[in-house]
Amino acid sequence: MSLYSLTKPLLFRLPPETAHSIAHTLLRAFQHTPLRSLVQNRFHVSDPRLEIDAFGQTFPNPVGLAAGFDKNAEIPPAMAALGFGSIEVGGVTAHPQEGNPRPRMFRLREDSALINRMGLNNQGASTVGARLAETSVDVPVGVNIAKSEHVDPESAPEDYCLTYEAVAGGADFFVVNISCPNSQGFEALQNRDSMAAILGALKERGAAPLLVKLSPDLPEPAVDDALAIVEEFDLDGIVATNTTTERPASLRSPNRAEEGGLSGKPIEASATRMVRYVAERTDVPVVGVGGVETAADAYRKIRAGASLVQLYTGIVYQGPTVARDINRGLLELLDRDGFECVGDAVGADIR
Repeated sequence: MSLYSLTKPLLFRLPPETAHSIAHTLLRAFQHTPLRSLVQNRFHVSDPRLEIDAFGQTFPNPVGLAAGFDKNAEIPPAMAALGFGSIEVGGVTAHPQEGNPRPRMFRLREDSALINRMGLNNQGASTVGARLAETSVDVPVGVNIAKSEHVDPESAPEDYCLTYEAVAGGADFFVVNISCPNSQGFEALQNRDSMAAILGALKERGAAPLLVKLSPDLPEPAVDDALAIVEEFDLDGIVATNTTTERPASLRSPNRAEEGGLSGKPIEASATRMVRYVAERTDVPVVGVGGVETAADAYRKIRAGASLVQLYTGIVYQGPTVARDINRGLLELLDRDGFECVGDAVGADIR
């Protein structure tokens, strides 16, 4: 049995946010010790077949850490040591935010899922930007930038630009979050005019590489509008998708009635469908997010058109070896299907 399988029952007795804070504390401590090198040697899967180029960056493997796990850019070295090929920190806002009242995160154990209504709690762009400027890791680090709670939609473009400028010096790519379901005012940002205003302002400030993160709850016409804007403003990529406010009928956990964004295994199939829908209609790289726990999950998104995948909930249920295990499994799947590298498998199911 793994160490995580032994400690997981104890962690799951704690409130989810408390368990997350304990994990963060341990990761912050270990990343500044010689243990980090030992962990990196054990968890890294170094194989050129896993390397992939996307939006001007070279990723050592396609398995990335999704936004939300490291909101304040405190543990990129630790997560890189655990084998992740990229790290997206945030969501970050121009000013510090406390987020929503607790409890605001819930496990759905029977469903391998989480519901969160964190509300974009973070220490603010200046703090995150300064921290990133002092952080050195050998994998690309992106920043998820979001609208501040108190800012009205009309002022959102300038607010996003303030956040971008505060973090620009320490990041390798930037993800525009217009789809957070847990903070007020985001619904109004997903119409065509609002998206165009925000993305146009960021492009004028020189934000690049620039990606946009879409909601899984958008109807197809709204997705088509978003893709048209991606083309119009020559964006570098699309992240598909954020958490969902939908509640599949298959959910069994008593916590299924909690408000917030659902993530994890129950949205794996719908997120993969969104990846495919987007990949069929755009030429920019797609980052597939939603329900990735295993190599098979990641491979389905890759074959559906994702150049990269990200996960968060999968760490909670599978533990700290999840990136290593997925990368090892991807190599086996590439061999099985006769692909020379992961790039050859991208979009295999839509060609």
